[in-house]
Amino acid sequence: MPKPRSVYRCTECGHEHPKWVGRCEACAAWNAVAEEPVLVRAAVRGPAKRGVRAAGLVAPPARLREVATRPLERWRTGIPEFDFVLGGGLVPGSMILIGGEPGIGKSTLLLQAAARLEAAGRTVLYASGEESPDQIRLRAERLLNEDAGAVHVLGETRLEAILGAAAAVAADVVVIDSIQTVYTEALESAPGNVGQVRECSGQLMRFAKESGTSVVVVGHVTKGGGIAGPKTLEHIVDTVLYFEGEATLDYRLLRTTKNRFGSVDELGVFSMTEHGLVAVPNPSAVFLAARADGISGSAVTALMEGTRPVLVEVQALAAKSGYGTPQRVATGLDPRRLAVLLAVLERRAETSFADLDVFVQVTAGVRLSEPGADLAVAAALLSSLYNRPAPADVIFLGEIGLGGEIRPSGALERRIGEAARLGFRRVFGSSRSGTQVAGVSMVGLDHVGQLVRALAA
Repeated sequence: MPKPRSVYRCTECGHEHPKWVGRCEACAAWNAVAEEPVLVRAAVRGPAKRGVRAAGLVAPPARLREVATRPLERWRTGIPEFDFVLGGGLVPGSMILIGGEPGIGKSTLLLQAAARLEAAGRTVLYASGEESPDQIRLRAERLLNEDAGAVHVLGETRLEAILGAAAAVAADVVVIDSIQTVYTEALESAPGNVGQVRECSGQLMRFAKESGTSVVVVGHVTKGGGIAGPKTLEHIVDTVLYFEGEATLDYRLLRTTKNRFGSVDELGVFSMTEHGLVAVPNPSAVFLAARADGISGSAVTALMEGTRPVLVEVQALAAKSGYGTPQRVATGLDPRRLAVLLAVLERRAETSFADLDVFVQVTAGVRLSEPGADLAVAAALLSSLYNRPAPADVIFLGEIGLGGEIRPSGALERRIGEAARLGFRRVFGSSRSGTQVAGVSMVGLDHVGQLVRALAA
């Protein structure tokens, strides 16, 4: 019988240590080393240790040009935004990880997808370690518009029982909610332990590849927003999705950070209603629906979320500070990036925010992660500073350098095309872009000083 032993492994980089340490020797991460029980398997004896049989090779290697190609099959979930983020649907034999805050709607989304897959003729097993079958049925009756009665449900946390049930019903898709509640009998540690999460994920991945079943697992997130457990969990799976959004807001964002079968950084938008999650086919129009004309401190930019251009509104407020140290508050924007833009505007454009509280937010819970939105943030700040609304038919596209220069953004044609479709007729951007779209005039800027003069005039 194999004997279990323990190793100390870094959950960030996977480096193994002989004993527990507070700081990983490989990646220098603090408090990332955790005890992980492993299973020592019996050594192989005799002549089988040598040669091809010992290596476990069942077929000789082939040249890449000799490998037969097969068309990539996808199973559509019936939820257009979910399929879009996945790259067209579920790939048979793939493993997908979905992370998000508690109560954000992960289980509801997957139960809706399971119901529609069953309606399309696919057999789905929904295994939950957090809810009993009775609770799952109550949630389905309360939230879902469609009939989920055909979905196979299982209240089980033992991995061997889940895989046995999947084989018994010949499941095409297996949903596990969540991976942190599942354990395998091969290890003696508790569910949620680093070793349990790693071993269960590895077994599920092997099951998916060998059986052709598509496996979807839910992962809890940490306080920092990352998926709990070892970092290698994200490396094992084929696709990693993050479900984002404030619990108090109606909109949820489903974002791809890894996809072996499609493009990354795709964005799907859902609206939370009393009947579950509803896909939003036109996010730009929804994000700008509540935008009021004639209000200072507002600017619109176009983000590239994967292959999709999305228009969002950036709002800023510069007000007299009532405290000794002015506040700098950013929502949806890196506070360090805001500090850089304020410094550039003060030094290069001769404006002053030194004695003002500055608040910047991006509407609908979207995050600005690309530098192409710099010009919109600067325009919103200047509009609030001078208390003069920016033109209602203008979007701002461009990156601002430390010298105050304005650089062009990528994929300008698609961004401007989306803006034109929603009625915008002018674009403030870099004069070096050279992009022209019919019906939209380009206002070229070389320096933030020109932006100040344009908005202060």
